[in-house]
Amino acid sequence: MKGRFERSIAAIVKSGRSRQVAHFLPILWILLLSWLVLFNHLGSTGLLDETEPLFAEAARQMQVTGDWITPYFNGVTRFDKPPLIYWLMAIAYHTIGVNEWAARLPSAISGTLLIGFCFYTLRFFENQLKPHTVHLKILPFLGSAIFSLNLQTLFFGRLGYSDMLLSVCFGGALFSFFLGYAQPENPKVQTRFYLAFYGLLALAVLTKGPVGVVLPGTIVLIFLVCVGKVREVLREIKLVPGIAIFLALSVPWYVLAYLRNGESFVNSFFGYHNLERFTHVVNQHQGAWYFHILIVLVGFFPWSIYLPAAIVHSFQPRSWRQSPRSSHLGLFALIWFAVVLGFFTIAATKYITYTLPLVPAAAILVALWWHHQMQQDAPKWDLKLSVYVSLGLCITLAAVTFYSPHWLNGDPSMPRLGLRMQEAGLPQIGFLIWLGGAIAGTFLIFGRKMRWFWAVNLATYAAFILFFITPFVGVLDTERQLPLREVAQTVIQVRQANEPIVMATDSFEKPSLVFYTQQPITFFNRSAKIKPYLEQVRQQKTQRSILMVTTLSTLNEAKISPQAYQLLKQIGVYRVIRFLVSS
Repeated sequence: MKGRFERSIAAIVKSGRSRQVAHFLPILWILLLSWLVLFNHLGSTGLLDETEPLFAEAARQMQVTGDWITPYFNGVTRFDKPPLIYWLMAIAYHTIGVNEWAARLPSAISGTLLIGFCFYTLRFFENQLKPHTVHLKILPFLGSAIFSLNLQTLFFGRLGYSDMLLSVCFGGALFSFFLGYAQPENPKVQTRFYLAFYGLLALAVLTKGPVGVVLPGTIVLIFLVCVGKVREVLREIKLVPGIAIFLALSVPWYVLAYLRNGESFVNSFFGYHNLERFTHVVNQHQGAWYFHILIVLVGFFPWSIYLPAAIVHSFQPRSWRQSPRSSHLGLFALIWFAVVLGFFTIAATKYITYTLPLVPAAAILVALWWHHQMQQDAPKWDLKLSVYVSLGLCITLAAVTFYSPHWLNGDPSMPRLGLRMQEAGLPQIGFLIWLGGAIAGTFLIFGRKMRWFWAVNLATYAAFILFFITPFVGVLDTERQLPLREVAQTVIQVRQANEPIVMATDSFEKPSLVFYTQQPITFFNRSAKIKPYLEQVRQQKTQRSILMVTTLSTLNEAKISPQAYQLLKQIGVYRVIRFLVSS
């Protein structure tokens, strides 16, 4: 017999039977998630070193030079990624101006579209199941929320990287394939989805390169082998027009880039940034074989707690070939998840962005598992174990957030971060949010409503994003990136005509200086390079002075005395100085 909580949900769902509400609620839900996770304070912080400014500046260079074929950063070709992300950023710059909001807009829109893909696919899946129960009506809302409310979507959907754009092209292609595959009784609709599959694959290749077609193709092939429908689907998937669409959209830029840049494009893009990234460690991005497993566990939290049970639930090989196509969503998501994770686990280069394309699949798996749990009369062992682990982590995170300022004072580039967190009251806010989640979860457990624990996860994490992560990002920006923006403004003000700009530190390069000064900058990441560079400039006798951004520790390590330079301004840990190299 249903309790009051279930009856309340039933009343809400039944009230949505009218056509108007049925169309309004999904749109409102998607927009709400999009605002909370992606657009809220999107442009209120500066570009985040070290990767985001590389994309933002390459796009700005495209807009300035009008060269839409060859990406440049700091005067050097940048063939790390194909041009689609740069094109979209440059269009945003042209429309709303060169700023952080415009640089991040393509990622935020991509995340919103992917939320919509998740919602639509799960709604289609629910509509194919009979009978329609109250619990099923929650499925698309829950699945889209799971995709939205995790660290990976939150982080990469708000930064000017190419990864969320890849994810919507990659994920949108796979969702389109499944929606076509699952509707053999409706050939016109099926054809539209299959052709969309090819078009989105082409955009994925324009975003990331060959991996944008290799991985989705592998996923689809393994899936068709598992369900025993390879030949059947090959006859219906519109290979000839599909391949024509794919080639027409994806190939022209590669041809033009080769004609413009020759072997350097082939060696850099295909050789270094694709083949070598897979076979060798590139840019010191190494890691243990389980690196990406840890990234999924942390980045997909709090829903990663339920992934093991969700994977086991979806692995039902006996039913794969007997069940109707529309019921294969769990298997499809499982293969999607496993192929992406397996591929990048094998790859030599490890990076936190690589597993982002599997997040929609993980969200589908967990949503289907929770849907199954909500239909059970009594909780099974997998639900009990997962919920108890989730409850324990809520309590642990309450303590971690409370004491976190004591662990965040070790970075020399932002030594006051912990103090600023305490001044903003963030440790107390985080503690109360996670403690509140733990208390609410405890009430559900003792009230025998364990199958509604997902609501606690959803509400707690939404509150954590809104009241902890959002203000924390502001504090982090103030301590880490604001000094660099102020340094950039100082450089613009004090720089003499044609004076070279150098940044020398013993840490990572800060390419945001290139974006904010809009000038080429020479970077040194070792203090030992400073004196040889100064001597080289003196011998060339082409410059009277050099403007340098550095730190006191770097100057001390280079054994450069204060008498050797003119201190123009000190901002945080950074110093803007001038070397006179000729009389």
